[in-house]
Amino acid sequence: MKLSEFRSYLSADQPVRFKLPGGSYVPAHFHITEAGLVTKHFIDCGGTIREESAMTMQIWTDNDYDHRLQAGTLAGILDKAEPLLKENDLDIEMEYQIPDGTIGKYGVEFDGTDFQLTQKMTDCLAKEKCGVSETKRPVAAVNACSPGSGCC
Repeated sequence: MKLSEFRSYLSADQPVRFKLPGGSYVPAHFHITEAGLVTKHFIDCGGTIREESAMTMQIWTDNDYDHRLQAGTLAGILDKAEPLLKENDLDIEMEYQIPDGTIGKYGVEFDGTDFQLTQKMTDCLAKEKCGVSETKRPVAAVNACSPGSGCC
C-alpha cells in the first residue's frame, strides 16, 4: 500500500487497529515509535545494482495499557515524517516484534475496518541468470542453484 492510500483510510476520531497475518491483533495499546524512509542499495545475485526505498513505521507495545492511538495522532506522526520522504508516495512497510522476539517486516492492506499486516516474501531478482523459471521453480528445494552456475 502506498502512503497516500494509507492516509486516505485514517479518520481523525477513529482508533487504528492492525491485524497480523494469523488473524490476531496487535495489542490495542501499541505505539508507533518510528516513521521514516528506508533505502536499500544492493546488488542482486545476477550482478545488477538496485535501489529500493520504502516508508517504514515501527509498531511497539509495552506496559502502557491505557494508550490508544487515534488516527488523527497517527496522521500527525506521518506529517512529521514528510520531510524525510521527499514528497515521494512510497510503499509502506511495517515492523513489529512478535511475542517470540522476532522482528517482522510486513506490507499493509486495508479491509474496510482494520489495517492488515501482510507477509512479505523473498524472491530471486535474477531468475534468468540462475536458469530458474516461474513454472519450473522447485517449491520445496532449499537451494535451487547449482555450484558454479553464477546464481545466488
